[in-house]
Amino acid sequence: MDRLRIDKWLWAARFFKTRSLAAEEIGKNRVQVNGDVAKASREVKAGDTVTLRLAGGLSREVRVRGISGQRGPAPVAQQLYEETPESLAALAAAREQRRVGSEPALSIVQGRPTKRDRRDLDGARHADWDNRWSATHDPDDA
Repeated sequence: MDRLRIDKWLWAARFFKTRSLAAEEIGKNRVQVNGDVAKASREVKAGDTVTLRLAGGLSREVRVRGISGQRGPAPVAQQLYEETPESLAALAAAREQRRVGSEPALSIVQGRPTKRDRRDLDGARHADWDNRWSATHDPDDA
């Protein structure tokens, strides 16, 4: 076997969990083979360059080293491709950006009320309870 459908190869190389997910991403034009947008039936062979656009704007570029129609263990799947140096550098830069990125919780100005804040809120609500108008009895109308 020297050629294989791109959706089967992506599944066997463990880029996607299922073959239908691989076909779905291919249908959304997120996979290119040798610079051309691929269809699920496109066949790949050793030496082809596959570019995957992943979530978060990240892109991976791999060179096909082997063909396998069977999904095997991860170490075997990693031997089916070789990542380009540019792609490895982009992945490392993205990983570093996530590591030094700001903590989302620090951007919260005001979160949940503290116990003291909650007591103040409840006290303010109950203080107005006696001053509310009631339709049943109004002493000013008498």
